[in-house]
Amino acid sequence: MPNVSIRIGERSFEVACQTGEEAFLESAARALDAEASTLVAQGGHLPEARMLLMAGLMLADKTVGMEERMRGLEAKLAEARARIAELEAAPAPAPERIEVPVIPQSVTETLAELAARAESLADTVEEKVMVSLAR
Repeated sequence: MPNVSIRIGERSFEVACQTGEEAFLESAARALDAEASTLVAQGGHLPEARMLLMAGLMLADKTVGMEERMRGLEAKLAEARARIAELEAAPAPAPERIEVPVIPQSVTETLAELAARAESLADTVEEKVMVSLAR
């Protein structure tokens, strides 16, 4: 069982832990040290037991707050999952009928006649331009 040296509130401690748990212990010690350092900075010198108690309570308060927030988020997630399941189970909506207007045949014929007239006029203008250039 390895021993890890940790520092909390400007005090050093030797703590034993399971093999492979050293990183977790050091991370927890850093969190506790952050709270203890806040106390030391605010109140000067506290007895060791009091400092550790207050730092532990501050961490516990943060943990409780995070747990409450997590429960709220889990409830929202459950609602979202239920809504997704409801939508997936619902029958597909009926296809929407879309009508595309059709151009009447008479309009198509009229447009074709206009195009033919325009081409004829263009040909006439071109011939007149060629004749006047030839003079």
